[in-house]
Amino acid sequence: MTAKPDHVTFDITGMTCASCSARVEKVLSRQPGVSDARVNLALERADIEGDGLDPATLADAIGRAGFGAVLRRDDFAAHRAADEAQAVQRRADERQTLLRLVVSAVLTLPIVIGMLPMMTGLGQAWISPLWQALLATGVMAVSGSRFWREATGALRGGSANMAVLVSLGTGVAYGWSIWVMLRGWADPHAAHGAMTAHLHFEAAAVVLTLVMLGKYLEARAKSGAAGALRALGHLQPDTADRRSADGSVLTVPVEQLVAGDTILIRPGARVPADGVILTGQSSLDEAMVTGESMSVARGPGDLVITGTTNTDGVLEVEVRAVGADTRLARMTRLVEEAQTGHAPVQKLVDRISAVFVPLVIALATLAGWMLAGADFETAMVAAVAVLVIACPCALGLATPTALVAGTGAAARAGILIRDIETLERATDIRAVAFDKTGTLTMGAPTVAGLHPVSGINEAELLRLAAALETASEHPLGRAILSRAEADGVTVSPASAIRAVPGRGLEGLHEGRMLRVGSERFLAEAGIDTSQAGDIAAGGGAGTLAWVAADETLLGVIRLADEIRPHSRQALDELARRGLATIMLTGDNEATAQAIARKAGVTDIRAGLLPGEKLDAIRALTGTTGGHVAFVGDGLNDAPALAAANLGIAMAGGADAAREAAAITLMRPDLRLVPAAFDVASRTRRTIRQNLGWAFVYNLIGIPLAAFGLLPPVFAGAAMAFSSVSVVANSALMARWKPSLPPE
Repeated sequence: MTAKPDHVTFDITGMTCASCSARVEKVLSRQPGVSDARVNLALERADIEGDGLDPATLADAIGRAGFGAVLRRDDFAAHRAADEAQAVQRRADERQTLLRLVVSAVLTLPIVIGMLPMMTGLGQAWISPLWQALLATGVMAVSGSRFWREATGALRGGSANMAVLVSLGTGVAYGWSIWVMLRGWADPHAAHGAMTAHLHFEAAAVVLTLVMLGKYLEARAKSGAAGALRALGHLQPDTADRRSADGSVLTVPVEQLVAGDTILIRPGARVPADGVILTGQSSLDEAMVTGESMSVARGPGDLVITGTTNTDGVLEVEVRAVGADTRLARMTRLVEEAQTGHAPVQKLVDRISAVFVPLVIALATLAGWMLAGADFETAMVAAVAVLVIACPCALGLATPTALVAGTGAAARAGILIRDIETLERATDIRAVAFDKTGTLTMGAPTVAGLHPVSGINEAELLRLAAALETASEHPLGRAILSRAEADGVTVSPASAIRAVPGRGLEGLHEGRMLRVGSERFLAEAGIDTSQAGDIAAGGGAGTLAWVAADETLLGVIRLADEIRPHSRQALDELARRGLATIMLTGDNEATAQAIARKAGVTDIRAGLLPGEKLDAIRALTGTTGGHVAFVGDGLNDAPALAAANLGIAMAGGADAAREAAAITLMRPDLRLVPAAFDVASRTRRTIRQNLGWAFVYNLIGIPLAAFGLLPPVFAGAAMAFSSVSVVANSALMARWKPSLPPE
């Protein structure tokens, strides 16, 4: 039997772009015993597999590459604590980046305004060289220091990223300007205007400020990437009520539970560990884990799942699995595996922002001019111009500005898009799979049918059932009360109401003993239910609430999860776009078929557990060539949302589902699904246009600068104008509005 390989996970600090994660991955892959190393930039995490792995050696290798590494313990509670600590650190980094951006912008604005006459050729600068130097020094200290630190770490690790190029370009422009200014002061015959023409403080300050804007936008996009794992961890309660050997009950941290312990689960409490019910009966809300829309009756011998909610009775449970062995923890690992796989093709911006091409061009420019007999100053001016215009400011802004404009317009329409990878995938989707409960349907039971017997009418049946349900917090009871209120039925509460866990309610009303609950509940009370057998057999999908007074059956109330408004219109629009639609659900076949007929879905997969949903998504990914989207809302949908090529979560669903998804619909309108594809397509097109603009400026400007035809001041202006062009083009995207299919 082959031994299971070792698995080590590190939280990585100091990664700033795809080249950083690639560097860590490359370094880890070279270590002894490592068979597979996967580094996820968004989660800032490295997963390593192999034989005989030494965490200390691996951490040391990561450190030598210029990054930090914190080992994750293989424990569910420890993972939850690590995720929380990482989230706190991300929020602190985001606030620090925003502060740097604001300070840099305040210092840069006077330089830009003061240099406008010279940059436009209309006159002398309005700002003195000294003030330029002071303000630019502030920008270099506030924002430049960050890029210098990142560049130093990258170079020490043998890699190069955008920070290296930004540091090089801004450093040369700033250093050259300081040298020119000092030389001008030393020369009493130097003209103020001539000296100012050779200063490039504004280029250094503008580049740093705009690139810092991009960094802030990136930080915001990354801040929620690991939220799915935190949301999953929050479902497990922190404490549990454990019965001691002497019969007393003590509240203990959930980490102290072990298999074989006996715990009490009170009404309204979450289950702290997987186990088997010893005594007690209750209804458990398992929708967040299994996808089942209705609460499920549980009694002695039945299994309970970590994270589910006990709705009524007190349960005594024997613990069978804790920590990493629980079903909730396994589901967490499914989301982790789906999110920590290799990223799609490396971004074009990361490739072209590598330091080597512009550095070689700059050095070749300097060497070429000097070999041609030019003096050092002329050669240096040309080299500075190349570095200034080659700085990937517009390229760095191309993606975040379009993303902000497009996602801002989408957000106003109720669509939240996570990042550029979402846009890359959304336009290639060929099939869309939908969860049923809470997605195609409302996710809450409503009264779907009233079936009175014994000579009473529907209103009377509803009135008597509601009389008992006034004391209930059960979702089915609330549905009956809501229907009574909507129909204008006057309800007087029953007295002496008693809940029979897992069965129903009974109480006195108008001199009679009323009962509302399952058919078994009434049968145990000796009530004949055969006269409503046809209703139970052929009335349709849903849950039946049987109503009786004394020994007489009064009727049956059918409760079902109704289809969400606009579901049919949304699926029809997707079909018009040529996309296949599939329904995946944990509900039974009959319920699934009933909803599918109303929604217009023909491809149905029913009775699926969360792991089976994940398998179905992976199978669809294979048949569609890697172009399948999944729309869901529950915790049980989180692994499938993370594994799908495009995950779309419904508002109002589980936090884990929303965080695992690439797109979140902020209002429960399925017509936003086809609208999301539209805004994604248009935003990606805007990004491509922006990249085109940036490339044009560089392709034209770099040769001109290299041949001395574009002085550094105009190179800086061209660089700034390229950024303005990118931002202006992105602003057009902000006008987008969805074209929703008719209701």
